[in-house]
Amino acid sequence: MIINTHEIRKAHSRIKQYINRTPVLSSKSINNLVGATIYFKCENFQKTVSFKIRGATNAVFSLNDEQAKNGVITHSSGNHGAALAQAACWRGIKAYVITPHLSPQVKKDALKLYGAEVTFSDAMLESREAETKKVMDRTGAELIHPYNNDVVICGQGTAALELFEETGELDFVCTPVGGGGILNGTAIYAKELFPNISVFGGEPELAKDAYLSLKNGKLHPQLPPKTVADGLRTAMCERTFRLAQKYVDEIILVSDGEIIEAMRLVWQRMKIIIEPSSATPLAAIIKSKKMVAGKKVGIIISGGNVDLKEVLNLF
Repeated sequence: MIINTHEIRKAHSRIKQYINRTPVLSSKSINNLVGATIYFKCENFQKTVSFKIRGATNAVFSLNDEQAKNGVITHSSGNHGAALAQAACWRGIKAYVITPHLSPQVKKDALKLYGAEVTFSDAMLESREAETKKVMDRTGAELIHPYNNDVVICGQGTAALELFEETGELDFVCTPVGGGGILNGTAIYAKELFPNISVFGGEPELAKDAYLSLKNGKLHPQLPPKTVADGLRTAMCERTFRLAQKYVDEIILVSDGEIIEAMRLVWQRMKIIIEPSSATPLAAIIKSKKMVAGKKVGIIISGGNVDLKEVLNLF
């Protein structure tokens, strides 16, 4: 399929009865700090506490009965897996999720809460994919990849659709970048609607495969996952890399320290809980404040699944 505004609108019509229309918030103190007007699309208030429910639900309800009969399967650090399990429950089918041993406990617990059958793997992509294949061979479940899937990307783009319906035209929009689903869904919708908008991805320095891929013009393999932003420890695939080459203006690297400070800022000033991955685009915009000064900026807050004990120790 071709991912475009038409397909993203169709996705929104398909999923809107299941998902939350999350709020768009702003903070005067953060605006003053950055010198820009920032609109936060708060997917930390979404079902399963992340934007991933959008793509997962669009994918599950796009399957025909033959494709869905043996359930669905994915590999995920937590958020996509929980979203897929919830979407599968809504459709009345089984969900299988392969997740790394190193995923935060709160995300592991959520997988079981939403009814997934969980299998553990190592953190690297090769291990995730190998375990996924084993379970697929055993069950016949339909693979719903977290981002290497056009239907999933269209679903993720519905967050941008809602954002722009509330804000109108923006000068910049920034999302986190891991596998590239939310970045590309946002970028495609934004660029087709507002050709002059600049689309940024915020990426941890300790997981900078997307940055290296776009800089060097070829897909860079996954780096060993060390960043505090656990949702961004995945790497782009060929599909999301090619889309990013076409639609994304820049990947901005930020340190784990900058991510933690941006997260602290949102917690303190906005009084909402976001996970480290969600703070990455704000960290990128703060780092780029000369570029965005006086402009209107949209940020996708990707989720709020945090282990409070673990995260509070970062501050």
